Amino acid sequence: MIRKKLHIIPIHRAAAVALCLISITSLVAQKASVQATVQPTEIMIGEQALINLKVITPKDKVIHFPVYEKEIVPGIEVITMLPPDTIIENNVMTLNFKYVVTSFDSTLYHIPHIPFFDGTDTIYSNSFGLKVTSPELSDSTLAYLEKINTGETDSIDFKQLQLNDIKPVRKAPFVWTDYLWILWIAMGAILVLGLIGFIIYLVLKKKKKGYFFKPPQVLPAHVRALSELDKLKTEKIWQQGREKDFYSKLTDVLRTYIYEREGINAMEMTSGEILNEIRKTTDIESTYDNLKQILSTADLVKFAKYKPYPDENDLSLVNAYFFVNQTREPDPVEKEEEPENDKERGNSPDNSIKKSK
Repeated sequence: MIRKKLHIIPIHRAAAVALCLISITSLVAQKASVQATVQPTEIMIGEQALINLKVITPKDKVIHFPVYEKEIVPGIEVITMLPPDTIIENNVMTLNFKYVVTSFDSTLYHIPHIPFFDGTDTIYSNSFGLKVTSPELSDSTLAYLEKINTGETDSIDFKQLQLNDIKPVRKAPFVWTDYLWILWIAMGAILVLGLIGFIIYLVLKKKKKGYFFKPPQVLPAHVRALSELDKLKTEKIWQQGREKDFYSKLTDVLRTYIYEREGINAMEMTSGEILNEIRKTTDIESTYDNLKQILSTADLVKFAKYKPYPDENDLSLVNAYFFVNQTREPDPVEKEEEPENDKERGNSPDNSIKKSK
């Protein structure tokens, strides 16, 4: 029993130590930390530096940064305080607060710390330094300053002190790309004027000729039909044993011509219906006979597997030419204008006397 108690006591102690360590670790984890940096670490008199305070704390903490109205330490003036940047990741909040500072006295400044308050405790940052240097002066300037300090001279020579007047405003160099907007405006104006001119031209053209753009020239129906017959004649497919193809193309040419010339829907009619309609439009018997010979032979070849003689094929093609030429629209008659001399003679006094006689 005594041995068992000896073993139990160290276990309780170890548990107590572990709980203490856990509580200490949680306290450390919940405590905020701060790091101060300055960039750059060395400036000239009148230049600016940026002091950054980086605080890492639990996200539920409310951090209060110090507000400096004039100086952080004697000699380092605060110009402005920038808004803090906040980043929260995994319940940890990172704050960056920046001070813009400057100095007008050359020396090495030591900032021991910057305090901030996390709602419970005041925490101090690390210390850091800022070196402020003055411009280098020539030996003559240093000697002249020594004379002024000792009272050897009462006058002030700005050249000796290397103090110059404010330089005048410099003109920016000419860069042609800065004037591209003028070129774009000019090009836009030219395009707008060109478009307006083109619209005016189209309107005037329509008033004069009745159309904006010249319509494509449509050849008369008989011209196109004769052209298709010429192609069919050149191919001579009936001599290759393709009589069915020959008569199909030949009748298609004639059916299209009849539709365009007479307005008869020949493509949807039988041969007999086409012949009846043609009978109504012409009194010439040969025209009807020529078309009848073509359509009758074509029906036999396409539907009765009739094989015509070579002379019949030639006759069908010739009759197609005859049919188109016999039913074609007449050529327009051009009126011949009388010569100006004839008009003048017709209006002369002698002619008027002759007419009166």
